[in-house]
Amino acid sequence: MPRLLEPLAGLLRAIGRVADAVFHHAGGMATLTTRTAADTVRGNVALRDFVDQAFSMGVQSLPLVMVTAILSGIVTSQQGGYQFTGSIPLYILGSVVTSSVVLELGPVLTAVVVIGRVGARITAELGTMRVSEQIDALYSLGRDPVPVLAAPRILAGMLVMPALVGIANGVGILAGMVSAQATVGLGHESFLYGARLFWHSYDLFYSLGKALMFGFVIPVISVHMGLLTRGGAEGVGRSTTASVVFMIIAVLVADALFPPIFLN
Repeated sequence: MPRLLEPLAGLLRAIGRVADAVFHHAGGMATLTTRTAADTVRGNVALRDFVDQAFSMGVQSLPLVMVTAILSGIVTSQQGGYQFTGSIPLYILGSVVTSSVVLELGPVLTAVVVIGRVGARITAELGTMRVSEQIDALYSLGRDPVPVLAAPRILAGMLVMPALVGIANGVGILAGMVSAQATVGLGHESFLYGARLFWHSYDLFYSLGKALMFGFVIPVISVHMGLLTRGGAEGVGRSTTASVVFMIIAVLVADALFPPIFLN
C-alpha cells in the first residue's frame, strides 16, 4: 500500500512546489507594483530616468515593430485573398485585415517584439546589477532601488506600449491594403469600404487596452525577475530565460482573457 501512495505523494509535492513558486512570484510582483504606485504618487521617480527608459523602449523599438507590423499585414492580406477569391466579395478582405491587425496581431506581435528586445534586456541589466552588488550599494547609500530602477521602467512601458501598438495597427493595415492591391487587384477604395463596413470604434479602445495591459505586465515581470537574480553570470542567464518564458505566457494568458471579458 505505501508503494502505491508514493506516486501520489510525489505528484502532491510537485504541485506544492509549483503553487509555492506561483504565490511567491505573485506576491513579489504585487509588492513591486504597490511600491511603484506609491513612489509615483509621492513624486520620487526622476523625470530624466523615465524619459530615458521611454526613449529606449519606444523609439528604439519602433523599426522592429514596424517591420513586424508590415509583415503581419501582408501575410493576413495574402491568406485572406487566397481564401476569398471566387466565393466571397473581395471587399470583405478589408474588414478581415483591419480586424485581425487591430484586435489581435498588432497588440500581440508588438508585445512579443518588446519582450525580446526590452524585457530580456531589463532582466539581464538588473540581474547583472544584483549579482555585482550594485543594488546592495544603493541600499548602503540609503537609496531605494524601486524608484530608481523599477518605477521608471514600469511607467515607461505603460506609456510607450499603446503608442507602439497604435503605430503597428496603422502600418499593418496600410501594408495589407497595398498587398491586396498587388495580389488580388483589390483597389484602395474597395478595401477601405470593406474596412468601414464592419468597423466598430470600440475595437480601437480594445486594442489599446490590450497594449496598456501588456505594457504593464512585461516590465513588471522583467524587473521582478531581474531583482531576484542570484548566482553570478549563470544566474543572470537563468533569470533572463525564465523571465522571457514568464512574459510570453503572461501575455498569451492576458490575450486569451480579453475576449470573454471585453467583447461579450
